[in-house]
Amino acid sequence: MQPQQILAALAAGEALSGARLATQAGLTRAAIWKQIETLRHRGVPIESAGAAGYRLPWPIQMLDEPGIRAELPPAIARRLGALEVHWELDSTSSELQRRGAHAPDFSMVMAETQTAGRGRRGRTWLSPPGLNLYVSCLKRFEAGFASLSGLSLATGVIVLRALHALGLSGAHLKWPNDVLAEGGKLAGILVELSGEYQGPCAAIVGIGLNLRLTPALREQAGQATCDLAALAHGTPPDRNRVAAALIASLVDGLDQFEREGFPAFADEYAEHDALRGVALHISGAAGEFDGVGAGIDARGALQIQTADGMRRIDSADVTVRRA
Repeated sequence: MQPQQILAALAAGEALSGARLATQAGLTRAAIWKQIETLRHRGVPIESAGAAGYRLPWPIQMLDEPGIRAELPPAIARRLGALEVHWELDSTSSELQRRGAHAPDFSMVMAETQTAGRGRRGRTWLSPPGLNLYVSCLKRFEAGFASLSGLSLATGVIVLRALHALGLSGAHLKWPNDVLAEGGKLAGILVELSGEYQGPCAAIVGIGLNLRLTPALREQAGQATCDLAALAHGTPPDRNRVAAALIASLVDGLDQFEREGFPAFADEYAEHDALRGVALHISGAAGEFDGVGAGIDARGALQIQTADGMRRIDSADVTVRRA
């Protein structure tokens, strides 16, 4: 019995004894304990229930490709080039990169867990199995890189559209690619481009969305965090339903971006802009300065009102913090 099988056995939230798990798997109880410890090390909050054995503090849903497809509108399902659900990958985006030119448009790759999930500026994205969502989408564009200005910001709007479709509100957008809620990070976005400057080119859009975070994972994150459980008053929606909503929003939204560019998303972004009117401290290779967030321009650059006038930040290689 592999770790994913043990997690699936415990998914209902009911206690199962080590002896029962060992009998089902044809393994020793010591081997089952070793797999339990592997899952715990990866961040899964498996509790010891005394003589009753092991249990999760709440039920979870294992990702299921047929289940996700069943939740998708037929028109969206027909657009997908691929929909893959893996137990473990180094990174869903890295997996799509390895496919290169062979991956069809709107290929979607998901994983229960990642061993090397990537965030902005090379940061690690925590990826415990069974708790959150990690999905990457390949979108091909006939135009070149210049036409993709503001894509990461538009993807933030696309994530919010998916949350609204699930009946969840209260999330905001932090330039250039974070989704925040209740003062903490709810989702991160990483957009990686390949191809020709004049076109054609491709974007791999990676999204990590927190559904449930344990206290240990929040501490390990090293920053304020939030999850869908908090937005849903304790119980997040079914993970397969969330995955389907996110995939449907990506297909519709990236199609719209290809037709209309970032201007089609600018008003929605402004409505949920977490930095507008906020005193900020900006630091990067060009130095440090303070100012007040003044929204974004038509290209998606962050505007900062300073004592010396308006400044615009195009590069994502800066740190933006509240002053």
